[in-house]
Amino acid sequence: MLRKFSILILSSFLLVIPNQASADLTVLAAASLTDALTDINKSYQAKTTTTIKTSFASSSTLAKQIESGLPADIFISADLKWMDYLYDKGKIDGNSRVQLLGNSLVLIAPKGKAFKAALVKGGNLANAFAGNLCTGETETVPVGKYAKEALQNLGLWDAIKARVVGAEDVRSALAFVESGECEAGIVYGTDADISKKVEIVAHFPEDSHAAIIYPMALVSQAPEAKAYFTYLQSTEAASIFKKYGFKRLTP
Repeated sequence: MLRKFSILILSSFLLVIPNQASADLTVLAAASLTDALTDINKSYQAKTTTTIKTSFASSSTLAKQIESGLPADIFISADLKWMDYLYDKGKIDGNSRVQLLGNSLVLIAPKGKAFKAALVKGGNLANAFAGNLCTGETETVPVGKYAKEALQNLGLWDAIKARVVGAEDVRSALAFVESGECEAGIVYGTDADISKKVEIVAHFPEDSHAAIIYPMALVSQAPEAKAYFTYLQSTEAASIFKKYGFKRLTP
C-alpha cells in the first residue's frame, strides 16, 4: 500500500516583536515553487533586514488555511481557482493580484524505467506501463486537476483512472515516482527538472489542459510584504524563476 506523505502544517508563528532592525513576513506558496522561492528569498534577505517565513503545500491546502485565519502576507497559487476562492471570501487584496508565472505538464517515470507513450488522442497510455500513476488529488490539487483535464481531453482518462493515485501536492507525487512506488507520474515540468531520480517520458500538449498560471496576491498590507511583492516581479527574481524552468508572465 502506498504510504501517505504528511504535509507539515504551520499551526503557529513566532510573534513579531517590533524592531527597527528587522521585520517578518509570511509567504504561502504552491509546493512547486519550493526551490525557486528558496533561492529568491536568500537573494532578497541578503539585501534587506526582512526575515521571510515561507510555507509550501498544495494551493488548495494553503487557501483553506488562509480562509481559516492562518497569518499570511502573500499567497502564490498554482492555479486561478484557489486565488478566485480567496477573493470571493474577501481574504486577498484583489487590486494587487498579478499573473506571475507559467509552467508545463509532463509525464514522468523513475530514472532508467522510462517507457514509450504518445500523449495524443487515440493513444494507449494505460497499456504503456504497469502499475500506478501518481499526480495530485484530481479534484482539489492543481497539478491533479490539470492532469485529469489533459487525460480527459486526450481520451485517455477512462482507461487509466482506476490506477491514478492522488497525492497531497505535486512534490509528494514526485517523491512517489522517485521511490518507485508509482511507475509513472504527472507533474509540472519544473518539478521533473529538479529531480535526478526521474525522467520525462513525454510533454502534454499545451492545448490539452487549461494554461498553468501562478497568480500572486497580497493578503496583508504590511510595507515589508509590498516591498517583497514588488521584488518577486523584478528582473532579478525573474532570472531565478527562469533558472528553474518557470515562464515569466508579468511584464
